[in-house]
Amino acid sequence: MLIHCVRNLLSRHSCTLKTSPSRTAPAPQHVGRRCSTSPAEDTDQVGTLLQLCADRYYVSPGQANTELFRRGTSCSYGPLGMELRRNLLEQWWHSVTRSRAQVFGVNTLSGCMDRNTNGQRQLKIVECEQLEQVLEQPEVSKEQLIQKVKWFLQRSPFLRTDLLQGALEQFLPSQRLVNRKLPFGLAETGLCFQPSDGSGCPAEVTQTSLVWFCSPRTSSQWLDHWARQRLKWWRKFALSPSDFSSSDVPEEELIEAASRGVRILYNFPWGQEPLEMLWSRGDEELLQMHKGARSKLQCRDGRKSVPHVVSITGNMDRGLMAFLSNSLQQVKIEDSKQRLKQRKVLKLHPVLAPVKVAVDIGRAATQELRQVCEGLLQELMEAKISVWPGYLETMPTSMEQLQSKYDEMGVLFTVVVSEKTLESGLIQVRSRDTTIKETMHISEIKTFLSRYISAAANI
Repeated sequence: MLIHCVRNLLSRHSCTLKTSPSRTAPAPQHVGRRCSTSPAEDTDQVGTLLQLCADRYYVSPGQANTELFRRGTSCSYGPLGMELRRNLLEQWWHSVTRSRAQVFGVNTLSGCMDRNTNGQRQLKIVECEQLEQVLEQPEVSKEQLIQKVKWFLQRSPFLRTDLLQGALEQFLPSQRLVNRKLPFGLAETGLCFQPSDGSGCPAEVTQTSLVWFCSPRTSSQWLDHWARQRLKWWRKFALSPSDFSSSDVPEEELIEAASRGVRILYNFPWGQEPLEMLWSRGDEELLQMHKGARSKLQCRDGRKSVPHVVSITGNMDRGLMAFLSNSLQQVKIEDSKQRLKQRKVLKLHPVLAPVKVAVDIGRAATQELRQVCEGLLQELMEAKISVWPGYLETMPTSMEQLQSKYDEMGVLFTVVVSEKTLESGLIQVRSRDTTIKETMHISEIKTFLSRYISAAANI
């Protein structure tokens, strides 16, 4: 199954099919611009970040791919980018499912033959070969061709543009789980598709969703509660928390179902972009989803009522870029030959950093030293600490070059195993954030790293 641009296929036959939805949700827009005295400096910062992400295995190289990444849509991630996204999603999941009782995870299907799209632009899954068979039928008039294509599209499943509808579908079975007691929430993560911005093809987005069901009299308070919680969560992992902010959605920009809205924003060099959208949506969409089931929808929170919905929808691809942008630091330093150089370092939060420690080997590498490195790597991996096996590198590289590489990768610590390790068990440990080198016994490194990461997670 492929997403196919029907308009392009129909153009071969000089025929264009258009559908006009009854309501259209407003497309995400730039909310503002960061004040800058040097636009060239902002441009250079963006270019530096994109190049670093491609060079250091966060995103796959290529202009088209890095442009997708910059737009905040899903792209081809490299090994470190994939691990960073996994860490980010894991922390999001913990933040919503463990912050309050009665938040449950669900998994809903992307394609559906009959889904209420709430007037949003509809995306369909179309099998190209079958559509081409319809278009290539001989002796068919233009009107007949249009009718055949419309019939074909009606039978094609929808492609989801958000995760809200799946949670609304899951409401009835979920309310029995909580004995019809409010409030409770349903959390989900997954790929969704955004309608094209004129390019002709939809964009994939890694989306997070928390749909919170509460009594009508408390929905406004719950929107405020979750807005505070979400902003606090984004700032927790930030090197510069003030770059993350929240703002109310102006009344003229509210989606039709919502009475209030809040944006969680990040201040990129080119302007502010939304990372999460929070909406107080009332009960209209829930009633539409389960027509004729008002009595079944009623739950208790002191009194019986049809729940109101507070939805929290996040774009984790844009969130990933926000944290990379927020963590990039460029400082001028002197190298060992007193030459002035620019040090680039990704100071990602310890919990999010894809690689916690790199294990390298000193000069005069021997088989015994490699065995020590291998044993240390296995010990750290068993403790679920991500390790970069630098000792396997075959190209001769100075320690200064290695440290520069690891700083750009965002590696928290570099461990160097040397002849001293064989003699006394001592290793050298360098910190990414302070550049200070310490000596400790090899038996202490696992405990040190575990405590360090755990302490950072609990701040």
